[in-house]
Amino acid sequence: MSEIRKLSTSDSDFRRQLDALLAWESVSDTAVNDTVNEIIQAIRNEGDNALVEFTNRFDRWQATQPGNLEIPLDRLQQAWNAITAPQREALELSANRVRAYAEHQKMDAWSYTEPDGTLLGQQVTPLDRVGLYVPGGKAAYPSSVLMNAIPAKVAGVAELIMVVPTPDGELNELVLAAAHVSGVDRVFAIGGAQAVAALAYGTESVPPVDKIVGPGNIYVATAKRAVFGQVGIDMVAGPSEILIICDGETDPDWVAMDLFSQAEHDEDAQSILLSPDTAFLKQVSDSIDKLLPTMERQEIIATALRVRGALIHVKDMDEAVEVTNHIAPEHLELSVADPQALVKQIRHAGAVFMGRYTAEAMGDYCAGPNHVLPTSRTARFSSPLGVYDFQKRSSLIMASAEGADNLARTSSIMARGEGLTAHARSAEYRLKQTED
Repeated sequence: MSEIRKLSTSDSDFRRQLDALLAWESVSDTAVNDTVNEIIQAIRNEGDNALVEFTNRFDRWQATQPGNLEIPLDRLQQAWNAITAPQREALELSANRVRAYAEHQKMDAWSYTEPDGTLLGQQVTPLDRVGLYVPGGKAAYPSSVLMNAIPAKVAGVAELIMVVPTPDGELNELVLAAAHVSGVDRVFAIGGAQAVAALAYGTESVPPVDKIVGPGNIYVATAKRAVFGQVGIDMVAGPSEILIICDGETDPDWVAMDLFSQAEHDEDAQSILLSPDTAFLKQVSDSIDKLLPTMERQEIIATALRVRGALIHVKDMDEAVEVTNHIAPEHLELSVADPQALVKQIRHAGAVFMGRYTAEAMGDYCAGPNHVLPTSRTARFSSPLGVYDFQKRSSLIMASAEGADNLARTSSIMARGEGLTAHARSAEYRLKQTED
């Protein structure tokens, strides 16, 4: 029988149970923080020498000199040529869809002129240089390359530096091919906290960047948090999440597999189903029992479902929406008859997958919208990664002579009220001089 938790909003302590289920704290303990801080300090003090030493130690291969750490661009072309034709077609299709969606996100400059001739506006410029962290090790994610690199290039980022760990010196051909099709400018075979530190502060070989994006393990996440302020970061992401609202009319096998699709990421992933149909919840539970033994990552899925998963009975769709907005999920599937009506009630979700045919997995790879999404209830106040994360806004102010007179009078009064005389006098110099 399925060990996934069964809850009901009619339970007297439902909200307490739900909040306990949602709670997730990173395991960034004192030991991890101390290790990361030591690595960052070593990179700042010793540059490439420390980078080579850490790479040899943690990735178990001999980078005898800093020059060995950079992967030439022709190696990316070689990888593109080496992968299978179906893989090339899939990468190209995905890249084109991500790029087409990203093109719609570009912010434009704007301005307006007031009646007295004063101009106010906003100028939009891309970041100069961005660092992209791509995980290596247990798994490789070419999709992460596409989702992080393409919006940056659409935004106009001049130089995109990718870092990817290569355990035992092994390169992943799909990751390199994805870098090729995404237009990455430079690639370094480095990973971990040392790669984040190198991107943040620069070494003799690795140029410092303005922002670091991309997922990684707890050491990478801790390092990103530590260097924030020196550089920008996208987010410190938690485990993957999926929440499904279903009216009971979708094939229960489909719903069970959608729950599996996030649970297979790791044991901390979260999969939750909401439905007003108790019989359907039982059908999904039965489907979980039936399908779980067929999964390659059966143990990981089973652990995630047992520890952080739930099948939740709600009294109606309005209550399903209320619970959803409290959870603020990373991925939300609306597996219902009229998803376009229901989505209007959703206030907090990273990405919404609408209708019975829209599997969340499609969004991970090729639908177009970005798969880098807010987790751990941060969808309450943050948004998916997009072109806007690689653009900056500068305010524009150009006062006319007449406008300066009006602005100076107001500025003078407010500045003197704050006791800032130099502010007041600076503005007062712009007052029109009246004739005797």
